[in-house]
Amino acid sequence: MALVPYEEGGGCGARQLHRPWAAFRFASRTIRVQQDWRRLGVAAVVWDAAVVLSAYLEIGGIDLRDRSVIELGAGTGLLGIVATLLGKSFFICLFKAVYNCSARVTITDRAAVLEFLESNVQANLPPELRPRAAVMELTWGKDLGNFTPGAFDFILGADIVYLEETFADLLQTLEHLCSEQTVILLSCRIRYERDHKFLKMLRGRFSVYEVHYDSSKDVHIYKAQRRSCKEDF
Repeated sequence: MALVPYEEGGGCGARQLHRPWAAFRFASRTIRVQQDWRRLGVAAVVWDAAVVLSAYLEIGGIDLRDRSVIELGAGTGLLGIVATLLGKSFFICLFKAVYNCSARVTITDRAAVLEFLESNVQANLPPELRPRAAVMELTWGKDLGNFTPGAFDFILGADIVYLEETFADLLQTLEHLCSEQTVILLSCRIRYERDHKFLKMLRGRFSVYEVHYDSSKDVHIYKAQRRSCKEDF
């Protein structure tokens, strides 16, 4: 699902995807991620949905400190890197002991992408935060036994809704990872009718709200939770 060729036309946006590097500024740091379109296709370039959701995490007042976070279909790892940086928190007691209450971030994708993903994560996190970010294999619907059910406070996904044959597996994965308190944040550009189909499927199992729309990039952010949950974070 991560290695499908991109179907849209060329132009300036397409040229950006073929560049070997992409640089961004989040959490008061410059993040420089490697891209590798020729070898890994859509899994190895930064999509606007990842940039928009990263910005939303930074300015949206979402506190990731001491939270357990997982990113699905991470690709280059930009979103997971930003989540780790934003979740940084250190508290010092009177005896100078340091307690690390930073976010615990699990950054996942399919096996073919993991080495590339790991290199970006390690290159962009300071040494003290690297142990807080784990890169793991997760093929939706197949590797769920490696993840404790309901263990995550936040589930993040950027532009992971595009192949209809993966929709059922993605929903199964979301249900496995969710507790009643889990917040799912999905950012996507609605390109095709099948994207609306996925949202309908998602609404069949979760309460779903659009919480942000970036008109400049035509990217929507949806928040989903189990229906028994309160609507606020």
